Amino acid sequence: MPQQQQPLAGVRVLDFTRVLAGPYATALMADLGADVIKVEAPDGDEYRHVGPFRDGESALFQTVNRGKRSIVLDLRAPDDLALARRLADRADVVVENFRPGVMARLGLDAATLQAGNAGLVYASVSGFGQGGPNAARPAYDIIVQAMAGLMAQTGEADGPPTMVGEALADVAGGLFAAWGIMVALFDRSRTGRGRVVDIALFDALLSMMPTAGARVLVTDADPVRTGNRHALSAPFGVYPAGQGHFAVAVLNDKLFAAFCHVIGRPELAADPRFAGDAARRTNEPQLAEAIAGWAGTLTAAQAVAALSAAGVPASELATARQAWLSDQAQARGLSSVAQHPALGPLSLPEQPVHFSDSPRGGRRAAPALDQHGAQIRAELEDVQ
Repeated sequence: MPQQQQPLAGVRVLDFTRVLAGPYATALMADLGADVIKVEAPDGDEYRHVGPFRDGESALFQTVNRGKRSIVLDLRAPDDLALARRLADRADVVVENFRPGVMARLGLDAATLQAGNAGLVYASVSGFGQGGPNAARPAYDIIVQAMAGLMAQTGEADGPPTMVGEALADVAGGLFAAWGIMVALFDRSRTGRGRVVDIALFDALLSMMPTAGARVLVTDADPVRTGNRHALSAPFGVYPAGQGHFAVAVLNDKLFAAFCHVIGRPELAADPRFAGDAARRTNEPQLAEAIAGWAGTLTAAQAVAALSAAGVPASELATARQAWLSDQAQARGLSSVAQHPALGPLSLPEQPVHFSDSPRGGRRAAPALDQHGAQIRAELEDVQ
């Protein structure tokens, strides 16, 4: 893809991050044309050694480091540390996810680097931020899910708290890191000065739970587990059919009336037990019985087809494989093929936002360890 067609063409990102949250943020930027220089320790990003593997290559590493360039720098070695500082002098953005204080000990903190590069946007991604009582605590996704209250409200009502089946805290941190960097770059275009961006996974995950936040902060309630049913609305959840399960989402009286007609119970729309969203949620077990009576003779596909024909939001339950390979995902260009020197054609995710005059695809695969080290060093010599 021609770089000049990409929104972030010409933006140089010096990426000290590893594992997931930070690399996810910089992968989104690489997708949009940024030159992301991934600084790795001599033994490489930890994700190079974490499965699943394909022909010896980590699928996770390939997924979140697509489109970047790799250089190995041992930040304990004075020459490599000096080279990192020179790279920062030429960067638009520095992103790091070490524990708070590590970059300052290396002389790679925001104050030091911005003294020589006033326009530098400096983003720090950590579990709990650069301040606060938990700033020094180590954090992985499951720890943040546990501390942010997500696990406490996930799972069946009579079962144990449950971890969400994706690294949602890491992804939330990566998303807000990329968002914060974009805001700081926009501000720099007006002021000429960079900003320091402090992103905590804990903060990011809490902000990704607005319904829980509304209930805690405004009504002083504490959300509880409701399994596959919505905590506030009904019928809004997953219900069994004769074969399989299906999801349905009814959020207003008009949809509820249409829903009642589809399941052959139009009288329920006028039943005072179901007058309004709150009443329907209170009396959801009775609605569940009516749904089971209707759907028990149908397949999930048949139930979804009937509901969809009436304009009621409904879906069968897809697997992740079905979702990624679906016609919808293909039409939206949510993945594209990159050429990998060892693996050949490699299908990788793309950032999901569509920009006019910015075609998708044509990206590079994730780099081999230090693949671009000589090239990046030569570029520094060219500007001396």
